[in-house]
Amino acid sequence: MRLMRLMKYTHACVRLEKDGQALVIDPGEWSEPDALLGAAAVLVTHEHVDHVDAEVLHAAQTGNPSLVVHTNAAVAAQLGEKGVTAQTVGAGDTFTAAGFSVSVVGGEHAEIYEGLPGCANVGFVVDAGLYHPGDALFVPEADVETLLVPVSAPWLKLAEAIDFVRAVRPRRAFPIHDALLSERGMRVVDRWLDGHGNTDYGRLSSGESVEV
Repeated sequence: MRLMRLMKYTHACVRLEKDGQALVIDPGEWSEPDALLGAAAVLVTHEHVDHVDAEVLHAAQTGNPSLVVHTNAAVAAQLGEKGVTAQTVGAGDTFTAAGFSVSVVGGEHAEIYEGLPGCANVGFVVDAGLYHPGDALFVPEADVETLLVPVSAPWLKLAEAIDFVRAVRPRRAFPIHDALLSERGMRVVDRWLDGHGNTDYGRLSSGESVEV
């Protein structure tokens, strides 16, 4: 597997670069629009606005009609109403996006309360090594080198995040889904995951990148 560059944006958005191409995952309303500059493809895990911004995607596709968006059927339909063209994918699918191989896993958003939000959520394993789960703690069968672990959400507690990292057993992990945390809160989360996740854990600040 060839190395890729992973860049973290605010909250759940990341950008992957390899061989001169860029793939963006979950560019939501809380992330920076420049995450999409020059991107060839976008992956969207689910419909919530902290993971997808239809207006930004529409503007990006208008400026670059070759930009391909891949997401679940519900989100594809919603984006279509906003003028965004999207390819529908579901759990078990494999495809190529921006030169990256992608496998789709999962299927359901984690429960917050009384069955809510009850919407579809797909995770993406990229190049058989990097895993973005969206808003779920689905453990894929594939070996994961790099896990993007959600660390703060209405549907999540810290113990569950630690158990998720241990279950996936990645070689390294970086936190995502962290915009709800203060700097002090992030330091607490980092300390627990670093001490108990049984992996090489480190935080990327927004705009920071690393080769994986």
